[in-house]
Amino acid sequence: MTATADAEAAANELTPLADYLGSVLRRLRALPPLDLDLTQAHGNVLAEDVVAPHAFPAFDQAAVDGYAARWEDISGGGRGPSYVPAPSGTPGGRTIRLNVVGDLGAASWRPVRLTPGSCFSVAAGAPLPVAADVVVPVEWTDQGMAAVEIFRTPKRGYGVRRAGEELPAGTLLARAGTYVSPALVAVFAATGIGHVVVRPSPRVVIVATGDELVDVGRGSQPGQVVDANSHALTAAAAEVGALAYRVGICDDDPEGLRGLLEDQTLRADLIITTGGTGTGPGDMVRRILSRREGGRVGPVTFTDVALYPGTALGFGTVGAEEVPVVCLPGDPGAALIGFEVLARPAIQLLAGAEPVFRPSVRAHLLETVSSPTGLREFRPAHVAERRGGGYTVQPLSGGPFTLSGLAEANGLLVLGERVTTAAAGSTVDVLLLDRRR
Repeated sequence: MTATADAEAAANELTPLADYLGSVLRRLRALPPLDLDLTQAHGNVLAEDVVAPHAFPAFDQAAVDGYAARWEDISGGGRGPSYVPAPSGTPGGRTIRLNVVGDLGAASWRPVRLTPGSCFSVAAGAPLPVAADVVVPVEWTDQGMAAVEIFRTPKRGYGVRRAGEELPAGTLLARAGTYVSPALVAVFAATGIGHVVVRPSPRVVIVATGDELVDVGRGSQPGQVVDANSHALTAAAAEVGALAYRVGICDDDPEGLRGLLEDQTLRADLIITTGGTGTGPGDMVRRILSRREGGRVGPVTFTDVALYPGTALGFGTVGAEEVPVVCLPGDPGAALIGFEVLARPAIQLLAGAEPVFRPSVRAHLLETVSSPTGLREFRPAHVAERRGGGYTVQPLSGGPFTLSGLAEANGLLVLGERVTTAAAGSTVDVLLLDRRR
């Protein structure tokens, strides 16, 4: 049997990634909804449709600082205005003079009415007088106090916002599953909403395992490896909107790991471990969590998935509350890819967010790449929009295991299980990563 045939036979024994993700995500349910004060709702996902109880604007109001008037008075159609010579250079050669009978600010509340030939000085946001149908901007006038001269005539309705013009009462403001953004908070508040029903942000606990691990602030040396994973995965969980808690490092001690996980179930909606998912002599996580002892922990199923990098993934529940647990490989690159593929969709599902997967695009490949037989590869890449439409994607050097490539990437090039070579110029799938730069 050739080496290629051996590799293909081994790949055939792996679980396809799509099948594995489907089996895991079907076991998860969105967290129970909470009624939250509007100031606490940002960053959560709505659990119910939200309808406007009141109109916005709530009343007819001025949209600009100026003078609220009747359009027929300033257009020449009414009997009230008087015409005076215009300042030099004014279009039309004349101005219109109106009596200013009062001032209205945003805090004004008494109803007032315009009479022919009169106007009110108004601030933006002030309620409009009855019969007013235009606001003349301050800069189009001489800014008079007892009487004002208007040099330029706006169209009817200029500077006016009518009640319910933007959002009538009963408008569907947002559907269940919508992310509560700052702008949406403003819409809710403006229409009289003080509380909304949302899915809470999942509480995610991250644990790094391994006797070899040491905390950050030093360099790795033989027998010691700096724990990059728990810090990186805590940041990744926070980026997706979770309340992320880094527990830190747990040694390869069966009782210590069991006790730690049981303690964390009291404050976690999801636990993520990293390290120990393989079948080597030091892979304690797989050996401990794949069996139940005394009914305390387990069961967690470890599956060899057709994924590159990091084929060994674990999923199950721990503790009496059956808190979901995701077990990722110990290599930092494989752990971050595993998070993108498995843990991130799990967090999105718990949060009630839709869609659970990152957006993807089809892109023009700029460089020929090879991929392992039978594995779905996720490779760091840089994706850019093409002039004239579409995208290009440049694989980053070093392949999927390199942390520097992941740090620079704004996308993940996806090569399917049947792809062994993707030629430059071909069209490939790319997951778009969130990058604030």
